[in-house]
Amino acid sequence: MYLLGYDVGSSSVKASLVSVETGKCVATAFYPKSEAPITSREPGFAEQDPAMWWANLKLATADILEQVRGKATLQSKTFTPADIKAIGISYQMHGLVCVDKDQHVLRPSIIWCDSRAVPYGNKAFDKLGADWCLDHLLNNPGNFTAAKLAWVKDHEPQLFARINKIMLPGDYIAMRLTGSVCTTVGGLSEGIFWDFRENRPSRELLDYFGFDENILPAIKPTFGQQGTLTKDAAELLGLAPGTPVTYRAGDQPNNALSLNVFEPGEIASTAGTSGVVYGVNGTIDYDPLSRVNSFAHVNHTAQDPRIGVLLCINGTGILNSWIRRNVAPDGISYADMNTLAAQVPIGSDGVAILPFGNGAERMLGNQDTGCSIHGVNFNRHGKAHLMRAAQEGIVFSFQYGIEIMEKMGIPVKMIHAGKANMFLSPIFRDTLAGVSGATIELYDTDGSVGAAKGAGMGAGIYRDHNEAFASLEKLAVITPSHEEEYQAAYENWKSKLI
Repeated sequence: MYLLGYDVGSSSVKASLVSVETGKCVATAFYPKSEAPITSREPGFAEQDPAMWWANLKLATADILEQVRGKATLQSKTFTPADIKAIGISYQMHGLVCVDKDQHVLRPSIIWCDSRAVPYGNKAFDKLGADWCLDHLLNNPGNFTAAKLAWVKDHEPQLFARINKIMLPGDYIAMRLTGSVCTTVGGLSEGIFWDFRENRPSRELLDYFGFDENILPAIKPTFGQQGTLTKDAAELLGLAPGTPVTYRAGDQPNNALSLNVFEPGEIASTAGTSGVVYGVNGTIDYDPLSRVNSFAHVNHTAQDPRIGVLLCINGTGILNSWIRRNVAPDGISYADMNTLAAQVPIGSDGVAILPFGNGAERMLGNQDTGCSIHGVNFNRHGKAHLMRAAQEGIVFSFQYGIEIMEKMGIPVKMIHAGKANMFLSPIFRDTLAGVSGATIELYDTDGSVGAAKGAGMGAGIYRDHNEAFASLEKLAVITPSHEEEYQAAYENWKSKLI
């Protein structure tokens, strides 16, 4: 018996098949093998074609099915698609997908790192009132899905008139799988459509923007029946028709789930293209300056609140990859970059990089400041200094946000993370532990595996999250060291920001 998880990111779509018996991943694949393209027609724009996500999902599914059939043959066992008992979906958050009454996509998706909607969200924040927005929505509407839709309404009115439903990227994938258009409370909260005080979609926000509430999909539980695989989708994917989709969540709540982070005070982190520190709060609360985001966590209910407080830094792994392409010697690996960077002392000999070059940063009040490099001396500094300063700058941006979260009453003493992306770098890990004072625990998991286990919870195969993640394997523990040196480097970095 197996569970299938999809993680639909902006870089790739990953699929994993998890054995219910062992809790282990038995097959995994991702497509494309190089980063998926993001179209930017104008400065601050970022779009992707949803059909590309679906095409890559088909390739990843075919790959894992081939893998598991090969393993079954070697072990003299049989495998059929009917052995997959449930499907879960994780997805890049905040994107906007628009479809007509026939479920045809009307335009490319405006994805999470697109900055065009900032003025629309900020104006709504002013008109509806900061106190009301923060108390009811827990956020400034800022650059989220509702504001993106307002941009479409203003700039593409004829297209807007044809919209039957709007969706998040995960909702689109679920629609392709099941034929049903639906979302979750978590999804509506990340789009800034959800009123936490009234426990319903915000009529005030919808009225302000001039949106009919019917444009929103039906609401389904995060864990539970969200539709079943259609015959057509099953034939395309090589899966069994009728397979239920029983879990759906944005990538950051799902990452927390994959690390078994469910309860107040627990912290999860990722550092891929963007970077996140995600803490669970047991009260409906918010940052008064709206520099971190508050959304419904996967186990949130009105009776027992679980709010995911999300610090997101857009310019994370994308800065490291930019350094690799434009600064590092040709053909160098990330591991080799880490080796070179390790030759430079903590603090990068005074070089500081502000990593904010991937769209408007919420932590900075939705400003798109661009990346900047400070303190370079042409006679002392070289490529290795920039390599280390890039990683330190990413971590220091994390720490700046962690200080905001701690003021909200969320102590950051233990950070759970998957051993992937930037967390593969010893420099990154040691800097984060040293400057934050937190112990870091690294686990063998990822978003697609988490989505598969979430599906098992939604299907009732697992009693609870503790049973689902009983097999979660801890790979390493990083304890803080050189704290005074890291703090001095952080203060130098922060002086460039302020």
